[in-house]
Amino acid sequence: MRSLSPLLPLLLLGVHLIPTTPVRDEKSPGKSRKRVNPVPHTEPAEPDPIYEAYAYCNIPNRTEQGWEGHCPADYKLLSVHVMIRHGDRYPLYAIPKTRRPAIDCMLVPDRKPTHPQLAAFITHMSRGGRGRWDTALASLPRVPNHSVCEMGELTQTGVVQHLRNGQLLRNTYIKRHKLLPPDWSGQQLLVESTGKSRTLQSGLALLYGLLPDFDWAKLSVRHQWSTLFCDSSCDCPARNQYLEEEQKRQYQLRVADAQLDRTYAAMARTVGVPPRQLRAANPVDSLLCHLCHNLSFPCTPQGCLSAGQFGIIRRQQLEDERDRRRRGLYRRYALLAAHPFLNRTVARMLRVAEGRRDGGLFALSSAHDVTVAPLLSALGLAGARFPRFAARVVFELWRSPPPPRGAKDKDVDHDRDRKRLFVRVLYDGEDVTFQTAFCRDHDRHSQPLCPFNNFLSFVRKDMFSVLNATSYHEACHRRPV
Repeated sequence: MRSLSPLLPLLLLGVHLIPTTPVRDEKSPGKSRKRVNPVPHTEPAEPDPIYEAYAYCNIPNRTEQGWEGHCPADYKLLSVHVMIRHGDRYPLYAIPKTRRPAIDCMLVPDRKPTHPQLAAFITHMSRGGRGRWDTALASLPRVPNHSVCEMGELTQTGVVQHLRNGQLLRNTYIKRHKLLPPDWSGQQLLVESTGKSRTLQSGLALLYGLLPDFDWAKLSVRHQWSTLFCDSSCDCPARNQYLEEEQKRQYQLRVADAQLDRTYAAMARTVGVPPRQLRAANPVDSLLCHLCHNLSFPCTPQGCLSAGQFGIIRRQQLEDERDRRRRGLYRRYALLAAHPFLNRTVARMLRVAEGRRDGGLFALSSAHDVTVAPLLSALGLAGARFPRFAARVVFELWRSPPPPRGAKDKDVDHDRDRKRLFVRVLYDGEDVTFQTAFCRDHDRHSQPLCPFNNFLSFVRKDMFSVLNATSYHEACHRRPV
């Protein structure tokens, strides 16, 4: 299956988001219209759909800290594997009979939001012809380049988000841990992206923040044709069946929501189209863009779409998320969707631990919400918020110091022994290792890090027990349970 239903990411939007305060749009709004007022930076007693939506925007207006790279003294960082969602983008869908959001997708260093490296990043991207690109990526623009954004195009906000991510990871992995040597090679730095310009550009922005003015001649960027990053393991009939059942569940929950139905009917009257046509246009995608960029919601001669209507749609999405976790269909889909990526990550970690050069000291995968969301679910992170713009999932491989000389340990002379390997998992800078399915039962008093063998066993065997199978192939080709 080369593509997933476009409904899935939009229907899953909005779960347990950390609130942020939006910045005001720098442009003149033109015609006076009612604006969505910024909410105060105070957490409400009860989840508020609009309040939580601001965190999905991930507006780069405050300093962010992360727990990447933190480990007991004398432990050695062996490799880092990062999966990101692309940054802020223009909507994928337009609301019928309304004006599209007026957003400029050219990069302008003196326009907010900006970043100290933005001007140098633009210059460096102009030299990208020296890099080695898979054919599907070679023709894509390396920076957003339209004065009026095209559908799905990365915005300047999206570039800045990932420049900040890259700079944060640089401070930890390059400056502190010296993960990549100054003369790094293409085998030590692995980069892959889907064939969308927004993922390629996001990956390049993070990479530039990590390694400013990197040598294009050393860089190879690999194309992933599937949003699931499943390589040659994409054939999985059971996964597709679980996805179909999950979409049926979503549909049934939506049609049973009378308030949501009335809201869509009212919005359809405002824009002058049948409710079915408005639903098909996924108005929440466009309204989120208006919210993230502090633009007024669309208006017609019949009136304006309102924050209250947007809030009702978001409220239903939060209820859908709770029902999704309760029913468990999505988790089954997610285990099969994420396994190829996790299996490849484990294999790379093992190669690095064995001292091989082809494992990748730093691997970057630039993807979509439909990539990151299943990964989180497969890891057992049921409470994780839905991937915001520029979300990042990080896997770190560590090796503990050897036992003291003379200690009676049969493994002392075996530096590759897996008992000395440990793994950490972080989501948007938060250490979630001990919330994962493979390490939540680990005794942290005996060992403060999660043994790599736990992760290895989970990926190679344990994650299939939920599917009543013992292997990926068996789980993919048996009748869904």
